[in-house]
Amino acid sequence: MKLMTVKIDHFKHVLNSGEVKIEPDITCLVGQNESGKSTFLEALRRLKPAQGAVEFDSPKHYPAWLEKRHRRLARSEGKDLNDKTPITAVFELESSDVSHVGQFFGPNVLTSTKFTLCKTYANAFNYSVSVDEKQAVANVLNEFKIGAELPSLREAQNFEELRTLLAQSSADEGISEAAAEIVGSVQKHIAKRFPEEIDFSLEVYRHLATKVPKFFYYSEYSSLPSKVPIRTLLDADPDTLDENDQTALALLQLAEFEKDHLLDTDYETRKRELENVANELTQDVLQYWSTNKNLRVLIDLTLQTQDVQNGKSTVVNELLVRMQDDQHMLSLPFDERSSGFRWFFSFLTAFSRYEFDDTPVIILLDEPALGLHARAQKDFLRFIEERLSKRCQVIYTTHSPFMIEPSKLERTRLVEDKGQELGSVTTSEVLTTNSDTLFPLQAALGYDIAQHLFIAKDNLVVEGPSDLIFMDTISEHLKAHGREGLNERWAVMPLGGADVIPAFVALLGNHLDVTVVVDSRKEGHQKLTALAKAGFLAETRIITIGEVIDQNMADIEDLFSKGDYVSIYNKAFGKKVKVADLTGSDPIVRQIARAEGGDRFNHEAPANALLRSKESILSELSEETLTAFEGLFKRINETLS
Repeated sequence: MKLMTVKIDHFKHVLNSGEVKIEPDITCLVGQNESGKSTFLEALRRLKPAQGAVEFDSPKHYPAWLEKRHRRLARSEGKDLNDKTPITAVFELESSDVSHVGQFFGPNVLTSTKFTLCKTYANAFNYSVSVDEKQAVANVLNEFKIGAELPSLREAQNFEELRTLLAQSSADEGISEAAAEIVGSVQKHIAKRFPEEIDFSLEVYRHLATKVPKFFYYSEYSSLPSKVPIRTLLDADPDTLDENDQTALALLQLAEFEKDHLLDTDYETRKRELENVANELTQDVLQYWSTNKNLRVLIDLTLQTQDVQNGKSTVVNELLVRMQDDQHMLSLPFDERSSGFRWFFSFLTAFSRYEFDDTPVIILLDEPALGLHARAQKDFLRFIEERLSKRCQVIYTTHSPFMIEPSKLERTRLVEDKGQELGSVTTSEVLTTNSDTLFPLQAALGYDIAQHLFIAKDNLVVEGPSDLIFMDTISEHLKAHGREGLNERWAVMPLGGADVIPAFVALLGNHLDVTVVVDSRKEGHQKLTALAKAGFLAETRIITIGEVIDQNMADIEDLFSKGDYVSIYNKAFGKKVKVADLTGSDPIVRQIARAEGGDRFNHEAPANALLRSKESILSELSEETLTAFEGLFKRINETLS
């Protein structure tokens, strides 16, 4: 099953997160220090932890400034604060989950693929699952081929009614011997499978609960120790181990060691196994660690003698991890390498225990790769994309611009602490009032633009972020349906406004292949035309929206049919504007502003709405809109040399 939404309610400094949408592959939580990013992961982790016996504890985890007052209030109402639900998760059942339920209860018992799981401060589970008990009853009767002899049984709406009807049939003296035998068999079957004290939905939940993913939490402080006490770890209850020892245990499990084999007295057998593990880890490290390609993992066993209380000594087997640097011809204990590398290697080791099994798991990374150089952070981001997200969903927190993928900002959720009144709030809206929260996104976009300036051969300059979002999103939609979108060669750069474009062209137009797309305005674009005449760019590479749709004045929004753009506008602002409300022949954004009684509105909000509801909006776009955008893309692509 896939995690769809998460709601956190009164946990630490989160009062009510609302329903936070989780992406099917990667979700990135961005925010300042102490904004609530880690709190979000800590609450989610406690729903079903993969490692450690972490639980909710209301005296420790309930918002500190509210705990005593809310506890007294709950008591006065005859309630218990521990019944409060700090975490609610909604999952989308996959076909394998539906089949799993069908194996026990027959087909079509689930009436919805949504499954909700909650956990209280008392660490008790609540759930919501939609089931058709009448269908489950019918499946049982079909299994026993109940036919015309016992028609009354088919009237049962649930198993309680079926038990009653079976008892009546069993007491019926006129029932045939064959029918009585069938009745007895059905009674035994439901007595075993559906005990009277068990609610049917609870039975379904118990089977689904085994499919709920565990939450594997890994923080910036987790690290593999250089020395691993083998017997201690292999004999320990995994739930009692801290994160570092959990990572060490993963290293042992990566080797697929059995206790006797790991401690084999034959040196060659033991050494070969250790070298094989070291080789696999080395290959993994070098694939995603471009900073130093001369590293090798070394693993060895040693025996350490320890004194015990009775004066005798005992022998402890230890696994030692070292790193060999071939460039400097030096090996060092693992804990003497850089903190960033230790974290990177440790996480690779910890993740290995889940990569090749079918345990349902969701990975929670708290400030991953914080100690890594910018280039190494990009490597780790690539590791998340290529390895982690292919195995399971990943949710990670960051305030580093190098851990944000500029081309996939729809994955980003912004986390802000709004104070005691609102607490920590998580949103996908980039129109936040806190510029500090937005800074990592702005820096990521700025870095991406800078990279394009020096790397990309073909640069497409547009006015602002909304132009980029509209063009990129609809281009991908058109290409997915076999139509023409933006050529892959284009590096699209929003410059923040039409006034910035002439300066950009004047500075770099002679050095780069640049095509410019601008809105058509009554005042024209004299500066761009002058630059074209001066030889900074070909006049054919200045494209106005108006020339594409044959209008004197037109913005990017005018590529949409009026009905399509009004629909997106209404979604963005929660309005009910109608096409009939619009008047005039000027750009549609002005027509809407006029109909709303204002001068203008935030043009980026509809673009953000498109990102948030991409699938539903794209599927409803008219042919008029798609043709207009396709015409723009054809005109742009024609300027490629």
